Formats: sequence, C-alpha cells, structure tokens
Amino acid sequence: MPRSGRLSLASTLSLALLVLVPSCSAQEDKKPEAPRAQGPVEEDIKVLDAQAPYRPMTGKARVRWTLRQTFGRESLAFGAVKAGLATARDWPPEYGPHWDGFGKRYGMRFTGIAASNTIEAGLGAIWGEDPRYVRNQSLPFKGRVRNVLLLTFTARNREGQLMPAYARYVAVPGNNFLSNTWRVDSEATTAQALKRTAYGFLGKLGGNAWSEFWPDVKRRVFKR
Repeated sequence: MPRSGRLSLASTLSLALLVLVPSCSAQEDKKPEAPRAQGPVEEDIKVLDAQAPYRPMTGKARVRWTLRQTFGRESLAFGAVKAGLATARDWPPEYGPHWDGFGKRYGMRFTGIAASNTIEAGLGAIWGEDPRYVRNQSLPFKGRVRNVLLLTFTARNREGQLMPAYARYVAVPGNNFLSNTWRVDSEATTAQALKRTAYGFLGKLGGNAWSEFWPDVKRRVFKR
C-alpha cells in the first residue's frame, strides 16, 4: 500500500473510533448523576482533584479528553520536539534529515497518538474506565510521585476506585503494532513496536508528572 494510503487508513481508523465513543458511553450517561461537585471537577477533561467528590466521566467529557490529548498544546509541542530530535539524528533514515522528513515524522507520531487516545477512550467507555489523571496535592512529595507512577498503569472506574488501566494496555501496544502496517520498513518491526510501546507508557508517566506538579510550579513562578 502506498505511504499516503497508509496514512489515510490511520486517519480513517482514528476518526471511526472517535465516532464510536459517544455511543459506547451512552449507558454510562444514563446512570443517575452523583451529587454535583464544587469547582472545576465536573467538566475537567484533563486532571481531577482528589480532594473533590468523584464524578463518573460523561460521554461528552470523554470525547473532549480525546481531542485535548490529541490536539492540546502539550501534545503538539511534544510531537514537534520528538520529530525534531528524530530528524536531527535522521531516524528513520527513509525520511531524510530535512523539513520534509520532519513533517513525515510529525505526521506519523500524530496519527499514532490519535489512534491510541481514541482506542483508550472508546474501549474505556464500555466498562467505565476513566483515563483522566487524578491530582492529589494533599500528599507529601514522595506520595505525589507514587501517585504519578500508580496512575500511569491504573485508572478510576465508575465508582472512582482504582483498577488496572485495561483500555490503555490495549491502546498503547495495539496502536504501535497496528502502525507497523503503514510505517517505513526500518520502523515496521516487532522490536520497534515494543520500543514505541515502552516510550508510550513513559510519555504517559511524563504527562502525569506534568499534570501533578506544573500547577504548583506555575503558581509560584507566575504568582501575582
């Protein structure tokens, strides 16, 4: 299959899965609502506060989370940095060390992130897995670090209790092995897919750390 056709296949798959998210979570939205929480918790699509009452994720918030994780400033900026570093060391070599190669690397990373986020949100809707990060600033520093690590591999269920992040376990490796069908030959190997999977969870870990500590840093650095 031509490369352009493969990229179109990735985009089509991501969009199709995104359409399924609201329908998969329809039953979830029909459940009786929990008492209304104070503050931004209800519609927060990225980070929850452990101090506030937990509210199950609605179908609308699930779609917004998917879009935020894919098109948000942090995601786009990290993609540019990653593509820039890969271009500087010319990996994969088929793309070349130039602007055209940068664009191809950025686009390849973007389709992978879009597919992974959409699969995680769509599958999680079936059994009520909440992919949002739950920030806990009441813990000591070491406890917050443990929270970052814990929520890299676990997620909240509809009752707000921790469970293994099964949808994430499917989405991250699934996306990376699926993308072997449209990647260039040097990247389309089992070893490279496993490597990308490890980096995917490492990226989740870094994103959680950012969500946990950046608000504190920003408040201190930019305090008025």
